[in-house]
Amino acid sequence: MKVHFVMHESFEGPGALLQWVDQRNYSTSYSRVYLEEALPEQVDEIDLLIVLGGPQSPSTTQASCAYFDAKAEIQLIQRVVAAGKPVVGFCLGAQLLGEAFGAPYMQSPEPEVGCFPIVINKHARLDRKFEGFPAQLIVGHWHNDMPGLTPECQVLATSQGCPRQIVRYSSQAYGFQCHPEFTRESIAGLIEHSGADLEGAGSRSFIQTAEALLSNDYSEMNRALFGFMDALVAESQLNACN
Repeated sequence: MKVHFVMHESFEGPGALLQWVDQRNYSTSYSRVYLEEALPEQVDEIDLLIVLGGPQSPSTTQASCAYFDAKAEIQLIQRVVAAGKPVVGFCLGAQLLGEAFGAPYMQSPEPEVGCFPIVINKHARLDRKFEGFPAQLIVGHWHNDMPGLTPECQVLATSQGCPRQIVRYSSQAYGFQCHPEFTRESIAGLIEHSGADLEGAGSRSFIQTAEALLSNDYSEMNRALFGFMDALVAESQLNACN
């Protein structure tokens, strides 16, 4: 299994997903766009595309962030989807995934920074990839926006602050506005580089302090994510054999 990560910033990496790929002996490759590394021109060598988060939005221009090309990333996602291969987007990646399916991103009703519960709905219960998710799961969040919706997609999870936490665009394309891949180490990097996002702590309902973020337990959300990823890969491999 060849997993390709698109990283937008050094401080917003794969987090627990590195443990997932290492435990399964998958190979990894990267487009670290903040280092001006190129996106793949061909998708033949990609079995699974994971587009990570970042402080940008799909409307961020190259004039304001020279190394971020939203249009090119959206086109990459579209090529991987057209090839019948799985794509998972987290936060910004989820918004870019929605854009690739023709659904413009939107501002979330509330900014969320911290660990808060998401509710898994009846539609997720019909998706075997979420068998390891409890009815409610505390996951990481760090966002102001949320992915757009198409007529065909299905929202699978919501939170009090955001009605689009997990979106299924197809059986092989999922957007996670939330961050179940967070770890204490990855949170520390975000706090260091994006601490201004915590200024609403104490006055906003869904913004935690740095101390709370560093004391959260990320293991349960990581386990749930690993189960989802395993099921996604298994389905993809089965489809490839048929």
